[in-house]
Amino acid sequence: MKTAYTCFCTDVIHEGHLNIINNAKKYGKVIVGALSDEALVRYNKFPTLPLEERIKVYRETEGVDEVIVQNDMNYSDILSELKPDYILHGDNWKNGPESSIRGRVIEGLKSYGGELVEVGYTYNENVKKVDDQLKEKLSMPEYRRKRLKQLIELCPIVKVMEAHSGLTGLIVEKTVVEGDGKLDQFDGMWVSSLCDSTDRGKPDIELVDMTSRLRTIDDIMEVTTKPIILDGDTGGLTEHFVYNVRTLERTGVSAVIIEDKTGLKKNSLFGTEVEQTQDSIENFCAKISAGKKAQLTDDFMIIARIESLILEKGMEDALNRARSYVKAGADGIMIHSRKKDPAEIFEFCDTFRKEDKKTPIVVVPTSFNSVTEDELIGHGINVVIYANQLMRAAFPAMKQTAETILKSHRALEADKMLMPFKEIISLIDEL
Repeated sequence: MKTAYTCFCTDVIHEGHLNIINNAKKYGKVIVGALSDEALVRYNKFPTLPLEERIKVYRETEGVDEVIVQNDMNYSDILSELKPDYILHGDNWKNGPESSIRGRVIEGLKSYGGELVEVGYTYNENVKKVDDQLKEKLSMPEYRRKRLKQLIELCPIVKVMEAHSGLTGLIVEKTVVEGDGKLDQFDGMWVSSLCDSTDRGKPDIELVDMTSRLRTIDDIMEVTTKPIILDGDTGGLTEHFVYNVRTLERTGVSAVIIEDKTGLKKNSLFGTEVEQTQDSIENFCAKISAGKKAQLTDDFMIIARIESLILEKGMEDALNRARSYVKAGADGIMIHSRKKDPAEIFEFCDTFRKEDKKTPIVVVPTSFNSVTEDELIGHGINVVIYANQLMRAAFPAMKQTAETILKSHRALEADKMLMPFKEIISLIDEL
């Protein structure tokens, strides 16, 4: 009997999937591939059910003869090992980033005489309702909050991009690119104190209070599903930090990063050019411990940011602090540097990893921006935060547009710099 293969990346079987199964039955034995968790997160489809449960759902679906695990979104493992006579897929992958995967599937099938069968994509109110319910489920606090820890377990490195509004959150949520036959995307969002302040025209000195910061988070959460890491500055007074941990946890934020400095906050990239005071190890450990005692779930993460390299206190001071902060309960360590060469970051990570194989390491390569994600992975780094690039990209574009209109006394000359509004609002889902 010939084999008809299709791959599912859903937690719920709806009419569209049943339509593909019914079509597959016309061609032979129906084999359904369950895309692995690791492949799903790169495919912009975070699972709400474990792989074993998804397999069970597919296996119990009428018309399915066999279920196997597909580990590669570009079908390379299926084409080389299973060699199905037919691969069935909805016709919705002819355009966009997925079109390159389609091309690779067609080439792979040609190599042994297989055939691609494309089924008209099913879209109606019932299908839309199921899709909307899955998206809504991912946006719920109990699901969103735990996703960062899940991603750290699943991904070689978790890629986090700054967002400072609902619109920038949508950009982070929906941007998917193709490379080497694979899709890639950002895994989470960083709500930066610097960008939050700058967006309001305020200095980055903790002037924007937590109530205002929570409004930004709420705007982003309302339209996205990906996990959020909050830049918590110094964490403030311990009594305030404890309260904020509870609030952030309840809201669905995945993590807060607090830095071991005291007094009026100054941006770390100024280093020793401005007066900055590092907190004592004892005081900062007490703040971490108090925050951990306050939280009610195991999902929320408190990540300790070490400023020793920024303040030129030396590598041993940074490592001593890392050891102490982990003992105090920190769920991760962020090591920061303003040097353009990542050598001291790598030295810290290599030394820390010899002692501690498990605690996640976070870096923000704003200064040492030539470093690649593969290099970071090679030094045991788990999370990379692109902390301010969207804000920095927007400012020169807006300034140039304003200057062009002023010089031209009309808007025509600025048009070539502008995205059509239809493309912008296409990011925004309608109810």
